[in-house]
Amino acid sequence: MKIGIVASARFPIVEPFAGGLEAHTWSLAHGLRTRGHDVTVFAAPGSDPALGARELQVRFPTISRTARADTSMTPEWWLQEHHAYLSLMLELSDSDLDVVHNNSLHYLPVAMAASLRTPVVTTLHTPPTPWLESAIQAPRHCPVVFAAVSAHTAQAWRHVVPDAAVVRNGVDTDRWRQGPGGGPAVWSGRIVPEKGPHLAARAATLAGVPLRLAGPVLDHDYFDEMLRPWLRGDVEHVGHLRTDELVELVGSASVSLVTPCWEEPYGLVVAESLSCGTPVAGFARGALPELVDGGTARLVAPGDATALAAALVQAAQLDRDRARAHAVATCSVEAMVDGYEALYGSPAVERAA
Repeated sequence: MKIGIVASARFPIVEPFAGGLEAHTWSLAHGLRTRGHDVTVFAAPGSDPALGARELQVRFPTISRTARADTSMTPEWWLQEHHAYLSLMLELSDSDLDVVHNNSLHYLPVAMAASLRTPVVTTLHTPPTPWLESAIQAPRHCPVVFAAVSAHTAQAWRHVVPDAAVVRNGVDTDRWRQGPGGGPAVWSGRIVPEKGPHLAARAATLAGVPLRLAGPVLDHDYFDEMLRPWLRGDVEHVGHLRTDELVELVGSASVSLVTPCWEEPYGLVVAESLSCGTPVAGFARGALPELVDGGTARLVAPGDATALAAALVQAAQLDRDRARAHAVATCSVEAMVDGYEALYGSPAVERAA
């Protein structure tokens, strides 16, 4: 098939990835190409040249001083994204693609799907947002076929998308290889409040277990006020790592801490950790409970760092081979691509054409 993947306009698809969405897009494109599909990725400037991406036209339009002074003036990044996706959807209205897979979080690929001759599949990566909900409801009949990254996320969207398929995110289990374990606990992800790294640091400190935190600092105020006070002794922030460096770190860890402070739609770090054979200790929130079982994780009530301290000690004793086998069976790139291939060829997509 000829497949167009619409990616984020805000962050390039390049290592070290800005977040799970960018990593997911890279893995999806690579996995589909491995199956022989002709894949074009429409992505932010600066994306990995090996991806062969077509750059989205992310540039700030010329706005007069008078218009900027108007109370309705939106942030510059909002206008940049709006015009990037508007230009792309107008271009795609006359494309020869077999399917357009909207893997962005933006509303315009959904709102303008009816103007395309090509069927549009959209992956729901987040809880409901007002702009995307309104885009789904704007036309009399929304022609988009939806997939959700977890059953939890599908349920959250059910009031506007009653029949979303569930296709879980996947990781390259050859690249995310099993490691020896035995080292400090690990936490990885974006350093932002909703990911809760300060709670991981607190739990590790209470348990007397060394901890390495890896990820980009996207909220500097949060880092300075909530996380930095815990960075002493055996708790260390090791920076924003490339995938190969992160594989080494996670594979050598005794346990992976996952501390969502919001309704996490999936949690790619869970799949990455289990693929490395590293069991999980985390908060039973969002999609996390459906990604693990009693042989691969210990989960506690959300926000309870004291309970997490006990759970991480218990989880570190779980069998690493079982964690790895669980990842290969349930959250590999192969399983994810199987799901999307089935969706692309489904009657729902054929009807949307």
